[in-house]
Amino acid sequence: MDPGAWARLHGALIHFPVALPVFAAGCDTAALGCWSRPTAARLQAAGGYALYLAALGSVPAVVSGLVLTRGDMLGHDALRRHHLLVWPAWTLLIALAVWRALRREEPTRAGHAVGVAFGWLLVALMGGAGHWGGLLAQSFP
Repeated sequence: MDPGAWARLHGALIHFPVALPVFAAGCDTAALGCWSRPTAARLQAAGGYALYLAALGSVPAVVSGLVLTRGDMLGHDALRRHHLLVWPAWTLLIALAVWRALRREEPTRAGHAVGVAFGWLLVALMGGAGHWGGLLAQSFP
């Protein structure tokens, strides 16, 4: 498969893993705003499911990126900047999804706020990675 086709496939595969954490962070932030209402639990559940789906969807996105770069996990120039943000973002995404799946009790409001902060950090890392990835995508036909 030519590099342009891999770049398009990679671009198609990353949309849900990037969009779903933004949705999750929004839901979790809204849950903080209505903490004592029943709506908060539903918002937290929606945020959790979005993180699970993003983590699952990130695997083919990462694999396609590695195929595209021929296994180069760091690269140089824009690819290096992209990867310096992608790898921490992917690690944080997986960690947040696993944490949400394994926690047995509902978190306190303060504990949930810490998770929300990490969720927005994830969104920021993905935004930066997306910027550098977009610059890379412009170099493919």
